[in-house]
This record gives sequence, structure tokens and C-alpha cells, in this order.
Amino acid sequence: MSLQSLFSLSGKTALIAGASRGIGLAIAKEIAAAGADTILAARSLDKLEEQAVALRGAGYKASAQQLDVADSASIEAVGKKLRGKVDILINVSGTNVRKHIASYSKEEYERIMTTNLHGLFELTQHVGQGMVEAGKGGKIINIGSLTSGLGLPYLTVYAMTKSGIAGLTRALAAEWGRHNIQVNCIAPGFIVTDLNREMWKAGQMKDWLMGTQANPRLGTPEDIAGLAVFLSAPASDYITGQTIYCDGGYSTTAKWPFEP
Repeated sequence: MSLQSLFSLSGKTALIAGASRGIGLAIAKEIAAAGADTILAARSLDKLEEQAVALRGAGYKASAQQLDVADSASIEAVGKKLRGKVDILINVSGTNVRKHIASYSKEEYERIMTTNLHGLFELTQHVGQGMVEAGKGGKIINIGSLTSGLGLPYLTVYAMTKSGIAGLTRALAAEWGRHNIQVNCIAPGFIVTDLNREMWKAGQMKDWLMGTQANPRLGTPEDIAGLAVFLSAPASDYITGQTIYCDGGYSTTAKWPFEP
């Protein structure tokens, strides 16, 4: 197999759930550039249409699909419409609230759990079963976080959902491996998006990162997109059940002031 074909998504159809901005949009752009017929899905159809038009203008295949992962009826409608047509499913949709555990309301708890975990589980049920029935194999990429495997403060509910995503990844990889469906999870590190932009404006946060992380810069959504393309492509056909940290070394390294 040539290098080009190893990373080509030509002839594939990809559904990106949560593609209107941030990591999801960056992934959608690179998936389309790799040759996939790319379906950008989220609640905000107008934004998606704008992005799909821009991608088509660049010569790529792209369309918009309204999807609310907090609404079972919306998930079911999309699942029925696309059943058996999707080769690559990328679950990006997510939300977060940072606060002390005692301060979470029941509404906040349920909204985070539904958006980040329950809805993506339902979507994967529909789309993944379509892959099984089609018998052509497939790729499922879930977006986790550092909290898929590490503890960070003031993120208890979010961490529960992202730990669940990592567990879902492992279990589905075991269940659907015989159907040639690879299931993997990307765990982004400190990537600046609309969910955390204000937090990272604080100088003390940037100073802390510089003294902690091997690669001391903040990440961008584009840093995640290339890995998503790799996990969607034939080059990763023998990789499944993995949670891969894309985090500048935060989860595996430490810095200290000693110099020999």
C-alpha cells in the first residue's frame, strides 16, 4: 500500500458529531481534505451550512446535518437517515461546567452527562450498528480528555463522562473488532476552545503550564485533527481500543528546575 493510500479517506463517508466549532470543526476540515464525503453535524445548522459551503468551495465533499445529541428523537432520526452509509463516526460533542462538586445542580449534572456521554452512546448505537450491518468495517473515534485517565479538580461530572467515553471505547473495540470496526479515543490535553478560552487568559495559568508540561505551549484544535485523520485511515487498521493522549506530554512527563 502506498503512503498516499495509507492516509486517504477517498470513497469513505464520515459523520462528525459536534462539528460547528473548535476541535470538531478542525477535524471536519481535515477529514474532508483527506478525501472523505464529510457530514458536519451539530445543533446550529446555519453555522454548519456555512462551513460546508466553504469546504465545497475548496473542492471537497461536505454537507450539513442538524443533530442534537441531548435529544433522543434527533439522534434516532439521524441514525435512520444515515444507517449503513457511514464509514467513519467521530464523536466530538461536549460541554462542561467547572465548579466545586457540592455546587453542581441536578440540571447541570444531567445536561453534562446527556451531552457528553448518553447522547454519544445512543448515536454510536445507531451508526455503529449500521456499520455492522453494512459489513464493510469502519472507524469510530471518540474525543475524551485528560480526565479520561487523570484527576483534575473542579471537573467531577465532566471527568465522569470522559472516563465513560474511554470505557466505551475499550468495550466496543472488543465487541466490534470481529466486524473490522476499529474504535479509539483521542484524549486532548490543554486545547484552547470556546469551553476554556477565558480560563487560559490568566497569566498564572500560562506560567503554571510552562513549568509543568514538556511542550509548554497550549494546544490548538488543529493539533487534534491530524490524529483524527490517522485513526480514520487505513494506516491505523491494526490499532483499536486505545486512548491516545495528544497533550504536549502532560500525562506522561514532568519538568523540574534541575540542570546538570
